[in-house]
Amino acid sequence: MRTKFAALSLLLAGTLAVAARAQQPAMQEWPVYGGDPGGTKFSPLADINGTNVSSLVTAWEWRPEDKPIEEFGTRPGNFQNTPLMIDNVLYVTTQYNRVVALDAESGQQKWAFDPRAYADGPPPNGTGFVHRGLAAWRDGGKLRLFLNSRYRLICLDAETGKPVETFGVKGVIDLSRGLLWPIERSHYTNTSPPVIYKNLVILGNGVGDRLVYKNDPPGDIRAFDARTGRQVWSFHTIPQRGEPGHETWQEGSTRVTGHTNAWAPMTLDAERGLLYAPVGTPSNDFYGGTRKGAGLYGESLVCIDAETGKRKWHFQIAHHGIWDYDPPSPPNLVTITAGGKRIDAVVQLTKQGFAFVFDRVTGAPVWPIEERPVPPSDVKGEEAWPTQPFPTTPPPFSDQGMTLDDAFDLTPELKAQAQAALRQFRLGPLYTPPSMAGTVMRPGTIGGANWGGATFDARIGLLVFKTTNGASIARIVRPDRSPANPRAAEVDAELTGDLSASTNFIPEGKDADGRPFPPLPLLKPPYGHVVAIDLNKGAIAWRVPFGDNPLLRSHPALKGVALPEQLGAAGAAGVLGTAGGLVFVGGNDLAFHALDLATGRELWRLPLTTRRVTGTPMTYRSRSGRQFVLVATSTGPDASLMAFTLPVPKQD
Repeated sequence: MRTKFAALSLLLAGTLAVAARAQQPAMQEWPVYGGDPGGTKFSPLADINGTNVSSLVTAWEWRPEDKPIEEFGTRPGNFQNTPLMIDNVLYVTTQYNRVVALDAESGQQKWAFDPRAYADGPPPNGTGFVHRGLAAWRDGGKLRLFLNSRYRLICLDAETGKPVETFGVKGVIDLSRGLLWPIERSHYTNTSPPVIYKNLVILGNGVGDRLVYKNDPPGDIRAFDARTGRQVWSFHTIPQRGEPGHETWQEGSTRVTGHTNAWAPMTLDAERGLLYAPVGTPSNDFYGGTRKGAGLYGESLVCIDAETGKRKWHFQIAHHGIWDYDPPSPPNLVTITAGGKRIDAVVQLTKQGFAFVFDRVTGAPVWPIEERPVPPSDVKGEEAWPTQPFPTTPPPFSDQGMTLDDAFDLTPELKAQAQAALRQFRLGPLYTPPSMAGTVMRPGTIGGANWGGATFDARIGLLVFKTTNGASIARIVRPDRSPANPRAAEVDAELTGDLSASTNFIPEGKDADGRPFPPLPLLKPPYGHVVAIDLNKGAIAWRVPFGDNPLLRSHPALKGVALPEQLGAAGAAGVLGTAGGLVFVGGNDLAFHALDLATGRELWRLPLTTRRVTGTPMTYRSRSGRQFVLVATSTGPDASLMAFTLPVPKQD
């Protein structure tokens, strides 16, 4: 009898367990950096929504604890990672390119791999070490992770964190080999994850903007066999003799000009096998006198056959780029209805404040793009391109160009002082070239849009993203080649760009303690927005000031002044959209926000005290059935990966 009763109890318990699992929501992964290969950064999860987002609590925090290393002279920069979540495990990269596996429920560390990226000294970008993410690929039942770490591509076993010995040389290939010309490998870097297509690992590269010398690293886009590490194809972003686009370069400059690299994340139409690469500015960001011509494929969106590496189509977003206006955002693959037709499209957001929209198969613009005259250069030897492409639809999403009317304006006296400071520089419309006196560029070199990119809600056709309203001052100077300059060997051009001129001014007067006032921005607020474009209409659906500026709000020169509710926050990190009708976003204002996706209205704000949001958020539903939202915050040793979820309901 006892045996029968025990068997019945076991059967009943098993039945209840199966029923409980059936009622529990299914796990929802985040298997690709952008959520999916097309980079929509949109999740179908709606457990967290507009009715309960205000109840979010911190589930756990994990700290990378990357610190300055005196031995190598290195320091960690911003923590910019967006984790992957696969099989209930999170895969994170730290500033120093370490890969860490965490339990998706608890944040507990499972293993860590250190590629010792710091051992080659500081990267040439001047911002410290940053890294944004990984790519994952299944070889049969085995999950492999691919890490871009400076000049190396490393393949790891996702279960153990150990290099896969059969890939390359003991799990590693040297990316400094197989390029157009030999390079100084410490000048070659990577911050964005690779793209996986079938059994190919495809990647671009990063090159520090401050490097300006003949034959600095080129931007070849390359594909490698995911099993062996063998190079399968290479696309020359600087076309060589006999390749389409070579004719757009003059005076043999293709033999010595580097950069022109896809440093931003690329995206993929996996069904069609089409890769979309946002290619950046050729070497010497602000002076093109040594690379005359339009300069394909600089500052272009290039569609590449992912299997063969052959160009399918391209569009040059800026001809002969001299503003550091790299297309910075991952191209968004979207399906829209325009002109009564369903169109599989690709959207490229730009630093300039434009959204270029193309048929992603043919490259034809969805709406007309006009070539319009732009100002000439006044720098000897520079031949700025006389026209630039302007999309007619959608309208610009950022303020463009700089006039005295754009000066800081929170009081008439401060506006007059800001205008006086601006008069020493060259002002003008978008695409006013850099000058010896210094040109105030707006948007500046961080945009507009930047590497964080956009989220797309296909249900309502909205593309939502964060944008910065800021300026840069681009001067043309003769480089410092004195022995006292430790980086003198990295610039061999006669002229180069310089961004050291301050975009602030010192207001007249003193504070209560008799000290001179601290600086104020030359530009009036707000300094950041979140924007939604209705891609079915080609119109801006909403545009709201985003974030605040605590330092500006407490400035002693503004004591007693009525200030806007939102002064706006700059920042390059991206957004996350969900089927719960939410957009999660952060910036430089020491808070993490959730907005109503349809209207831009703020629904939730979590103060982060001393931290800024520095990474693009992601979300997943763990095996337990709970939805989590994760975001990377802060810089250096203070960096933290923060996980938020709804409180667990109390059991009766």
